[in-house]
Amino acid sequence: MPKTPGTPTARRALPRGLAAVGALLLGATTAAVLPPNTARAAEREPLTTHAGATTAQERGRIDAYWTPDRMRLAGALIPEITPVPEDDHTPDDPRPLPADALDPGAVWTHGGAVERSVGRLFFTFSDGYDGSCTATVVDSANRSTVVTAAHCLRGVGAPSADGTWNHNLYFVPGYRNGTKPLGGFSVRTVATSSRWDADPGGTRPDDVAVAGYDTGVLVANRSAEGRRVADVTGTQRIAFAPPVEDEFIHAFGYPKDRLNDPNGRYTGSRLIHCAGPARPGTAAPLLWGGRCDMSHGASGGPHFARFDPGTGTGTVVGVTTTTDDLAGGPPGTLYATRFGDSAHRLYDWAQTRPA
Repeated sequence: MPKTPGTPTARRALPRGLAAVGALLLGATTAAVLPPNTARAAEREPLTTHAGATTAQERGRIDAYWTPDRMRLAGALIPEITPVPEDDHTPDDPRPLPADALDPGAVWTHGGAVERSVGRLFFTFSDGYDGSCTATVVDSANRSTVVTAAHCLRGVGAPSADGTWNHNLYFVPGYRNGTKPLGGFSVRTVATSSRWDADPGGTRPDDVAVAGYDTGVLVANRSAEGRRVADVTGTQRIAFAPPVEDEFIHAFGYPKDRLNDPNGRYTGSRLIHCAGPARPGTAAPLLWGGRCDMSHGASGGPHFARFDPGTGTGTVVGVTTTTDDLAGGPPGTLYATRFGDSAHRLYDWAQTRPA
């Protein structure tokens, strides 16, 4: 596996925030699509919430912080000496892909709703280094709910410790080559499962992830013009049900590296697509994935069931968590935390928050 935020480097020690990500990136019943406001029982484990940008001054500061070059460099292992990556000008292709076409990893050039509802999620670790993940706007009552991976929001540890959480959270839907084609959205509040509250001395992010708890939710602030994010981007459906082996899944993300290919490199400039049948990880059977060459930066990206390449719409059933280095299975496999009761609890909480 190439160097990711948790991979040691000989040139210098990794920033603490990057190293804390560990081995994570960064990660016959059909699932029913559940409408907003579905009633849920309250027996599940509690969730942990954290406030983001709640004032106009803070929202403006974060918007100004994420300049084009800062966005391009987010996630660089050694940002002080890393050149600003070149833009990716792969030409668009309006022809839709066949729904069952295998794809181990390529720039998504086919347009559709996925190019608007999926975006790059930027943040700053507690040690001051910037990182990025991927996130998706989903159907919700408040039209402001965004799903990603929990490890994109925080490391394990006491939630009262501010250093546990990432800062300057900023969602850029449709991100492309350092631009904000649909604007940028600061984050009002976030939540993860309370399983991430574990004592970091005895629990690693990897341990919580392989147990199926690597889901996080965001509530986006309104735009400067007062619009909710879903009114700008549209949404994707979301579902919570057990996975089905060999179900055909389409995955998307903004990776900064390409797995198992020392001569190739993604730079986070464009949305990348993979597609194929999903299977459980041999070392982490609660994680499900398929062949895909995306690496860090793709964390939190959506895994779609019943995806229509013609419209770019589908049902988000999980988010990228890790690769075969952690979950096992064939080399070059990208795994998702599939949405179940824990994720549903987070979603129900998020969609009732004001935006």
